Amino acid sequence: MPTETFEFQVEARQLLQLMIHSVYSDKDVFLRELVSNASDALDKLRLAKLRDDSLDADVSDLHIELEIDKDARTLTVRDNGVGMSYDEVGQLIGTIAHSGTAEFLRELREAQDGAGAEGLIGQFGVGFYSGFMVADEVTLLTRRAGERQGTRWTSRGEGTYTLETADDAPQGTSVTLHLKPADPDNRLNDYTAVWTVKEIVKRYSDFITWPIRLVGETGDGEGAAGPETLNSMKALWARSRDEVSEEEYHELYKHIGHDWREPLETIQLNAEGTFEYQALLFVPSHAPHDLFNQNFKRGVQLYVKRVFIMDDCEALLPPYLRFVKGVVDAQDLSLNVSREILQQDRHIAMMQRRLTKKTLSSLKAMRANDAERYATFWREFGAVLKEGLITDPDNRDALLAVASFTTTHEDGGAVTLRQYLERMPEGQDAIWFVTGESRESIDNSPHMEAFRERGIEVLLLTDPVDEVWVDAVGEYEGKPLRSIAKGEIDLGAREEDRSEGEREQQAEEYAGLLGWMRERLDEEVKEVRLSTRLTVSPACLVADANDLTPALENMYRAMGQEVPRAKRILELNPDHALVKGLNEAYGEREDRSELSDTAELLHSLAVLAEGGRPKDPARFVRLMADRLERTL
Repeated sequence: MPTETFEFQVEARQLLQLMIHSVYSDKDVFLRELVSNASDALDKLRLAKLRDDSLDADVSDLHIELEIDKDARTLTVRDNGVGMSYDEVGQLIGTIAHSGTAEFLRELREAQDGAGAEGLIGQFGVGFYSGFMVADEVTLLTRRAGERQGTRWTSRGEGTYTLETADDAPQGTSVTLHLKPADPDNRLNDYTAVWTVKEIVKRYSDFITWPIRLVGETGDGEGAAGPETLNSMKALWARSRDEVSEEEYHELYKHIGHDWREPLETIQLNAEGTFEYQALLFVPSHAPHDLFNQNFKRGVQLYVKRVFIMDDCEALLPPYLRFVKGVVDAQDLSLNVSREILQQDRHIAMMQRRLTKKTLSSLKAMRANDAERYATFWREFGAVLKEGLITDPDNRDALLAVASFTTTHEDGGAVTLRQYLERMPEGQDAIWFVTGESRESIDNSPHMEAFRERGIEVLLLTDPVDEVWVDAVGEYEGKPLRSIAKGEIDLGAREEDRSEGEREQQAEEYAGLLGWMRERLDEEVKEVRLSTRLTVSPACLVADANDLTPALENMYRAMGQEVPRAKRILELNPDHALVKGLNEAYGEREDRSELSDTAELLHSLAVLAEGGRPKDPARFVRLMADRLERTL
């Protein structure tokens, strides 16, 4: 059959130019695409031979070859797979000239954003044409297994392509790229350099099932006459656990995690059924310094049929598991044509759910079986994991089962909420907690006094995220989570406590002082009342039950959200000498100008006790210095 020349339609030529100049952000991926096509051809031939043993095809040494000719500036990717017939070349390689291209381009022009364009591009499987990014001319030589006659396809990626029969074609397919000159300014590498080709194969195709061999002389002594296998073919995630040593797992983690330490935990998952994928995940032994940085690169490496797709696939794990490293290898996924962007796909959501549950169950098992390793994990990643209590209500129970907290009953240790409930005394109706910047500041908080005196266990929460998740969770197994610094506190009566009648009498004695202080401190507090939570300190500030805490207000403001400033409640300890003396002076004196300063100082002391700062520090210092001078 003579050589036939076909002319691309105008729309097809435009689409080809789009493929060459716009679809791929990294020109190196052309080799990934061609090697991936070759691997698919080898898979198809193996399957065809299994189905039809009479098929006249050699399957004794299925492989992929790369051949560089520096003098001719060509790179050839060759396989001895299933190959294509003349008609198949016209249908498969000529897809870009298929009918409907004009309609596709019209839709593409109408797409208003990049995401829409990528979705349209994803309808076309034309990765073969990525070769034109790096080549002035592409020649394809192929012969279908079991046939005698081959086909040659040639194009310069401009107006035409040619098809002709070839009697000298070996079984399989070879793609020869007549390379453009290297152009570093346009990120076009020299693909006749052996080290460049080796690096690309290592990055994208190291785990391909079939051997990728570099063959022939390279023209400058870089290569060898004998074939050199470039890929390891060791996809550890595709092998059972007992076939792989811990050292091999650790080496893979160090490679993909860029970490010299060994991982804390290795998690393997093999999902079978209608949608198959394998995953090999690692929990690091230490947190990276930029874990809470907005630009932190999260996600695991994504492969499709052992072909590397992307380095940081964020869609496969939720943000609160961003410290997890690893590999996920799917049999099929909805990718756009460049394979650089995932399409919206129910399989992606399904994989994320399954990987999340598997990771959390592994962490729960670590907590139950290896307290030391778990303590290391929680110290490094507990704060980020608690973000999931806010953002992932579906897995909240699993996260609470993994989470642990220091308490007033633990000296450096930690307990789960389940353990807290199991040792709650009869009559306690809430899980008590306190938030603060550090354990030291919490221990010295006046809010702790009554709880410490009564021996009531309190969760000590010192991470910024704690201010948010306790409100999001609300309760645990029917017991509300309550802050010791919010609302009124009723810890139940003891024998040594005042009777109800005595408390009513005390409230009457202090009613005048409380009302007067409420007026004097109107700009700072919403109420002044007697306290049931103080035993040592003279005063403390508490938030109303439904108000934001000062720390949460500051957090929202730091994120650019304007929130109204909530006034606090000033609680006074009626058994403290300072408060008693203030009440007596209030009842005896008609001139209360000095008492106003004392009331202001008392409020400022309460602000300082919780780690805040007085509204006017200079005035506070002046008043305090004046009071100290009078004592000398």
